[in-house]
Amino acid sequence: NYFPRLTHVRPWKRIKYKPSNTNMFKAKILVVGPCEAGKTWISNFLAEATESTSGDYHPTQGVRILEFESEGENPSTGKAFKAEIELWDCSGDQKFENCWPALAKDINGVLLVYSPDNAQKEKELERWYNYFVTQQALKDSQCLIFGHFKPGIPRTETLPPSSKRLTAVHHVFTSLEDDPESVRDEFNMFLTTILTNYRDSQDREELQIVGSK
Repeated sequence: NYFPRLTHVRPWKRIKYKPSNTNMFKAKILVVGPCEAGKTWISNFLAEATESTSGDYHPTQGVRILEFESEGENPSTGKAFKAEIELWDCSGDQKFENCWPALAKDINGVLLVYSPDNAQKEKELERWYNYFVTQQALKDSQCLIFGHFKPGIPRTETLPPSSKRLTAVHHVFTSLEDDPESVRDEFNMFLTTILTNYRDSQDREELQIVGSK
């Protein structure tokens, strides 16, 4: 049996916020998908990890957990929030599949990453989506798909997955070489959606508790 190897990386981003109008909470985001899709490249970039990543492929053993801070604003209330993000960079190797229940525990969102030139991408994406989104009762808005072109691989015209299960999920073709900031912008919008939904859910629960007293 294989068990997840946990590696923590803590690159902290300096952000400005107003303490008097800010709510702090945590979010756990999984980065999953087939092997050699570029999950670690993307995770390091999004978390602004200080460790360097060479061009050589080094498969993730189990999972790497990157922790960082982010901020946003709830569009419905105008309240600012600050969040501690755990980005779980998960191995795509099937030998770690028995660890999936542990990885999926208490997740708030899923980032699916695949390589557009992978001939089996649709079948593999459905497998990851079914377990980490459908079986965990997440909404499609809590999932984001990156069709990622890794460094050194030319960006070619290709179509996103056509599976009915996946068409409802926001899909973006990404490249850290050609347009890195669009990768960050898409993730930040995804993160804001997750954190806003989470904050709204907490507010509803608090109102129910007050109403029941």
